[in-house]
Amino acid sequence: MKIIVNGEERESAEGSTLATLMNDLGIKVKVMAAAVNMEIVKKADWESHQLKEADKIELLHFVGGG
Repeated sequence: MKIIVNGEERESAEGSTLATLMNDLGIKVKVMAAAVNMEIVKKADWESHQLKEADKIELLHFVGGG
């Protein structure tokens, strides 16, 4: 299926979850936030949040500093 990740179209397997996507992209989830179709998804729900065709996912990486 086709999804949009941070503005770029990507292919993802049917039944993929947000956690699967993070793993496929090689992203360490410790300091990440994710929104699907403009709705924040709690990290505790990433394993169960199934992605759908044409979902728009925004992945945000937080960096500390001063």
